[in-house]
Amino acid sequence: MDQTISLSSLQVIAVRYARSHFLGDRHQALEAYLASDAYGAAGVPVDLAEPRIPADDLGEEDPVTRGALCGAIAGVVGPARRAGKAILMTGSNCHAAPGVLGGLQDAHGPGARIGLVWFDAHGDFNTPRTTLTGSLGGMPVAVCAGLAHPAWREAAHIAAPLPTDRLVMTDLRNLDPAEKTLIEATDAVVVDLAGLEDAVATLAERVDMICLHVDADILDEAYVPSHRTREPGGPDMAQVLAAIETVMATGKVVAYAVVSVYFEGQDAEVDLASGVSLVRGGLAAWRRHGMPRF
Repeated sequence: MDQTISLSSLQVIAVRYARSHFLGDRHQALEAYLASDAYGAAGVPVDLAEPRIPADDLGEEDPVTRGALCGAIAGVVGPARRAGKAILMTGSNCHAAPGVLGGLQDAHGPGARIGLVWFDAHGDFNTPRTTLTGSLGGMPVAVCAGLAHPAWREAAHIAAPLPTDRLVMTDLRNLDPAEKTLIEATDAVVVDLAGLEDAVATLAERVDMICLHVDADILDEAYVPSHRTREPGGPDMAQVLAAIETVMATGKVVAYAVVSVYFEGQDAEVDLASGVSLVRGGLAAWRRHGMPRF
């Protein structure tokens, strides 16, 4: 019996924040997705939500505020998933990822077997004890796994931390030394793009659903010249889209996120075009392969 179904509707969660700062219509990546009809690549009806938190500008490096924003995201993800919608999060940065995981737990229960596939030039697996910079932007995966900032995790509606054996991370071409040691001490699977297919196939056999998270800086810096954490030596767009297709082909994806698409600087149009390609290409692949039947 086929265990997948076609997408029937798409819940877009457009997060108009950079860290804790509300940008409104100044978030040009979100405007670019709308102007290009990138969401239309899903081929299904689209509902658009833009979560807000009461305090628009509370400390950039405040985990409580990060948690509040993640909680607002989870508050959209949960009802949308209960209604059977596919989830796409756009805008914001990687620190919004716990909100998607929390919303999936709201909908499917804290015992749900959720897998996370993380596309990024960085691990985002730092804790306050391993970080070199103190940046919360380098910690969201550790938060999901219950290794850092429990107040952030709880505010994001993550009742049960993500077991690290349900985590597949690819690229990670720039890791802090202590962060690398911490990842290696867990059951997380770290692979390059060449090893992704086998790792994702194994994960798909062990979980009921997958959240695919893509930070635009997985792309080589030529594709994201305005990205604040761009890295040289990365894959090109065709390689990343092929990798996204590999994950979508499992038929287990219920949530997809494209984040950290920057739009400032003289080359911002390059970043925006890359963001549109990631959104449109990912949705087209999702449309081809479907999602789990529950």
